[in-house]
Amino acid sequence: MTFINVRPAPATPLLQLAAHPLLRELAPEVLQSLCARAELRPYRDGSVVFHEGDAAQHWLLVARGHVEVVRFGSDGSERVYHRFGPGECVAEAAMFMAHGRYPMQARAVGVTTVWRLERQALRQACEHHPALALRLLEDFSRRLYHYINEVEWLTVSSAPQRLAAFLLRLQAQQGPQMELPSSQRQVAAHLGVRAETLSRLLSEWQARQWLRGERRHWTLLDTAPLQQLAGALARSF
Repeated sequence: MTFINVRPAPATPLLQLAAHPLLRELAPEVLQSLCARAELRPYRDGSVVFHEGDAAQHWLLVARGHVEVVRFGSDGSERVYHRFGPGECVAEAAMFMAHGRYPMQARAVGVTTVWRLERQALRQACEHHPALALRLLEDFSRRLYHYINEVEWLTVSSAPQRLAAFLLRLQAQQGPQMELPSSQRQVAAHLGVRAETLSRLLSEWQARQWLRGERRHWTLLDTAPLQQLAGALARSF
């Protein structure tokens, strides 16, 4: 594990947790219990925060920068599952896994600072405060439902449908000027398509003036055909 000294984040973990959508409005003593023995850790860009298979003793609260979670295939390829930004929690679900290990690797994107929060503090807080346990359970259920839908989506959809849905979601999050969360090769792995297929589709859609850009920076010019492609996969809930 590699980390460097940078200025500490201005906000305390207590203030950041209180602002989290999942944890806001919880009693101050509940939040205080979660912050017991919190430790601030800074990391360089690309540094591993924890390895897949490490003992899951801490969950993270991102104070500055970003943390992305990845898994590596048997062929050495990697898939980026999610990127977490300031104020977001990382690996809280791993604190409740029976095997007690991280199921993925986490690494810093850019100069990053995180609060490390103890596994035992979270479990004890859930035991003493049912409202917290219920909120976490609801959030875990929401994520499970999302991944069930994603598995179905990857099974029944075509490459153009997947890419169209991905770009529309990205535009909804970032606005007209979009930046891919990772390299095109990593995006292709996330979508379950070949990197060459992704590159070809982007080139074709750029020729049709549906979008404009290169590498990781893109702007959608005509969303109607993309919405038509992605609409076949839409669910009512």
